[in-house]
Amino acid sequence: MKKALTQLDHRIEAAVGHSIDRLWQHRDRDLLDEAHTQLVDAHRLLVQAEHSVTFYRVQLHSLSSGQYPVDNALFERIHRTVDLLQDAARTRDRQQAKTMAALEPVEAAARDRALRDVPDLPAPDIAALLAITQGAKLHQNLLTQQLYVVTASGTRIPYGQLQRLEEARLAVRDTSHPLTAGQPVTLTDTGRTALTAPRSAKAPGAVPAPRPGSWPTASTARR
Repeated sequence: MKKALTQLDHRIEAAVGHSIDRLWQHRDRDLLDEAHTQLVDAHRLLVQAEHSVTFYRVQLHSLSSGQYPVDNALFERIHRTVDLLQDAARTRDRQQAKTMAALEPVEAAARDRALRDVPDLPAPDIAALLAITQGAKLHQNLLTQQLYVVTASGTRIPYGQLQRLEEARLAVRDTSHPLTAGQPVTLTDTGRTALTAPRSAKAPGAVPAPRPGSWPTASTARR
């Protein structure tokens, strides 16, 4: 069955990490877990409902196109088609709600996986990611051949730091542009998640152990 475009297709593909076609293929081969199976089954019924809406909408357009004589028979066909279109739309809306309900646990699981995959970044890398969100390009100095990233705010990010961010799949650059003109640098989905992920905090009250012979801290109780 040819799949119609639904309002949830982009959300489903973002949650599962691949196309609708591939997801349906996995369902046909019994490769999915229960949550994804329920999502595909609900989505297939939603596609069928979208087909019905499209069918009656096209039929209504044909009836009003001027190729039929305007008489009582045409009015009856138009009224009947409008009623069928309304029923199809109501069925589509109910099935869309069911598909959304099946999609929510899949999206929640995808967010949990993304948070687990996000590294605990040091403050300089977080600052670099924030600067890149403003717009950034990788340039090469024609004289020194030195590579550096310049952001829209004027901040310069060392090339070595950009390499670390790329290796961690936090940032990516567009190599289709020459370095002399500047290669745009953007954040990946993992990089954007890293900026909103909760940071691990140090244990409350934890202080570094004093070195032998060092002067006591101000908070040390006096005898």
